[in-house]
Amino acid sequence: MAAEVILKLTICFLALMVGVQGGDPYLFFTWNVTYGTISPLGVPQQGILINGQFPGPEINATSNNNIVVNVFNNLDEPFLLTWSGVQHRKNSWQDGVLGTNCPIAPGTNFTYKFQVKDQIGSYIYYPSTALHRAAGGFGSLRVHSRLLIPVPYPDPADEYTVLIGDWYAKSHKILRGFLDSGRPLGRPDGVLINGKAGKVGVNQEPLFTMEPGKTYKYRVCNVGLKASINFRIQGHKLKLVEMEGSHTVQNLYESLDVHIGQCFSILVAADQDPKDYYMVASTRFLKEVQTTTAIIRYKNGKGEASTELPPAPIGWAWSLNQFRTFRWNLTASAARPNPQGSYRYGAINITRTIRLVNSVSRVNGKLRYGFNGVSHTDPNTPLKLAEYFNLADKVFKYNVIKDEPEKTTTLTIQPNVLNMTFRNFVEIIFENHEKSLQSYHIDGYSFFAVAVEPGTWSPEKRENYNLLDAVSRHTVQVFPKSWAAILLTFDNAGMWNIRSEIWERTYLGEQLYASVLSPENSLRDEYNIPENTPLCGIVAGLPKPSPYTI
Repeated sequence: MAAEVILKLTICFLALMVGVQGGDPYLFFTWNVTYGTISPLGVPQQGILINGQFPGPEINATSNNNIVVNVFNNLDEPFLLTWSGVQHRKNSWQDGVLGTNCPIAPGTNFTYKFQVKDQIGSYIYYPSTALHRAAGGFGSLRVHSRLLIPVPYPDPADEYTVLIGDWYAKSHKILRGFLDSGRPLGRPDGVLINGKAGKVGVNQEPLFTMEPGKTYKYRVCNVGLKASINFRIQGHKLKLVEMEGSHTVQNLYESLDVHIGQCFSILVAADQDPKDYYMVASTRFLKEVQTTTAIIRYKNGKGEASTELPPAPIGWAWSLNQFRTFRWNLTASAARPNPQGSYRYGAINITRTIRLVNSVSRVNGKLRYGFNGVSHTDPNTPLKLAEYFNLADKVFKYNVIKDEPEKTTTLTIQPNVLNMTFRNFVEIIFENHEKSLQSYHIDGYSFFAVAVEPGTWSPEKRENYNLLDAVSRHTVQVFPKSWAAILLTFDNAGMWNIRSEIWERTYLGEQLYASVLSPENSLRDEYNIPENTPLCGIVAGLPKPSPYTI
């Protein structure tokens, strides 16, 4: 017991040294990452478990909490977890991707220490290494509002987390072998809800229970690899209240398209006949639709769920039109007391426009993906470490792609890093010339998704941007032969990953990094490298540079 107290005091001291806030509560977790046999589709396969759980443990936090997670890697491969949507203000050291962190070697551990500073909402974590995400290791992270901050809806009777996503019955090593040999993953084998697949008409234990007359909050996140998922509940409306850290205008929906990496919070009123109802998740935009179900049971209800499932929408125009209905709740407060709408992003002048065009090609006969003619590869030395130790020129080159894409059908494999001027307000255009839907995410930030439209972007399209109440979020979809425009201020110093959330595309190069350097080299802008940071590649064994000061 005394040893545990000493460990926690030591972690608190180290946490203060890297900038997480001592005045706010700490949450401590110890996670053991192991292999285990799972059978989510009825076929035994090797999965990745955290503390024996699939999906992994849920973190329940409150805005500004400090989170300390000691991860022990008991796999036979290096491993990292990334915290999707957590902004890690001034602290990209905790981001858990190969551009910022040396992976946790087998048989060793690493302690993540980060603060969910000025954030609320529904988030997920998952492995960022070696296609481990295809085997599990993912889970949810809830960030509740502080009691002093009003929430724009009454407290629900209970909250439920719903992790939906496609699933492959083959192990991550087999799937990785497919990609390494130059072939795609192909279509998924099924869909899971909280790690399980359910069939209509087959007896299922209820996943959730609702009491008649009460309202419940469901946090729905797509943790899959490839497919957008349509989510719906038999006989019930879905009231959208929050999306990736932002309170939204509270519209009612029959169903919601949740694209990979996205999280929605919805309110569901238990206002139907007291019996069982199916929760339904089905793939979108794939040739073969995969569907799974789970049971919601009314307390003291009698009667089985109807075998007639609510139909899924057809085509991507429906999904585009749904996106257009999403609006930022301007009068609601999020993590801070001031209303969300007090930040008038539409009045800020754009200082730089970057067009990122995704493409697919073959390099030496093998499948690769990329942006603007470059397919990213992770060097042995993480980009952030190379930069921090002033050795970037020995590891990568900045700005190998231009802000305006060149016309090319080929891909060059190399690290892809863009320099961003600190605190500049930037417009990024994701342009998708392919016939498949894309989903893109930026670590360390939220951005305003001001437009998603079919066709090709041009400056004249700015006339139709939503400059008033676009939702501030961290992931945006781009429909086939379409584009998306986002606006953000690069005010969070660090090295930040911009990536496809379709994981085979990420693994094969459809990602890049934004290097955001403060000219002051000050703790006001960025925290020092944590003492427990493993060093690898060309910085292994080197003395750390002089620390930043105020």
